[in-house]
Amino acid sequence: MKFFVDTADVAAIKELNDLGMVDGVTTNPSLILKSGRDILEVTKEICDLVKGPVSAEVVALDADTMIAEGRKLAEIATNITVKVPLTWDGLRACKVLTDEGKMVNVTLCFSANQALLAAKAGATFISPFVGRLDDINMDGMELIADIRQIYDNYGFDTQILAASIRTVNHATQCALVGADVMTAPPSVIKSMVSHPLTDKGIDQFMKDWAKTGQNIL
Repeated sequence: MKFFVDTADVAAIKELNDLGMVDGVTTNPSLILKSGRDILEVTKEICDLVKGPVSAEVVALDADTMIAEGRKLAEIATNITVKVPLTWDGLRACKVLTDEGKMVNVTLCFSANQALLAAKAGATFISPFVGRLDDINMDGMELIADIRQIYDNYGFDTQILAASIRTVNHATQCALVGADVMTAPPSVIKSMVSHPLTDKGIDQFMKDWAKTGQNIL
């Protein structure tokens, strides 16, 4: 499973990228706001840092303007993925942009039917929002599994990009049900290394090592 980082914080991306933990990046208008930077400037910096796909989201609601914004964003770098919402206008924009050879991430997916439509429109990625479904007492991970089954049934190439990943358990479950990619905040990815028994084991080893009176260097 590929790891995308869901942030526009360049320093946080660089930290994980240096460890080989970044296969791509996703951004959205809220993350651009949080960064406090110009969208074109910060997206270009991210694209220069990361080799994999970098999702930059359109903000128009009609297809024609989405297409124009998508073309503008795609000029930033060759690894730009244009992000469009899962509406009929978004799907129309997806079809046009993918026909032009651009990568497209269809976002704000909350049903298997929506994911099927996105695949039919040629989406490179579909982004089902796990955490937001959990918020309304629905099983977000069940949606990932349903999309996986449908895509496998019919041989769709669209990659399942599990979004709104909020916990390390979400990460594990995504890998188990077969998401192609998960996108998560840096804090979630960094938390995946933690386990209380690892900490306990290190503490015991250090205590025992101190008793030996030895040094390796």
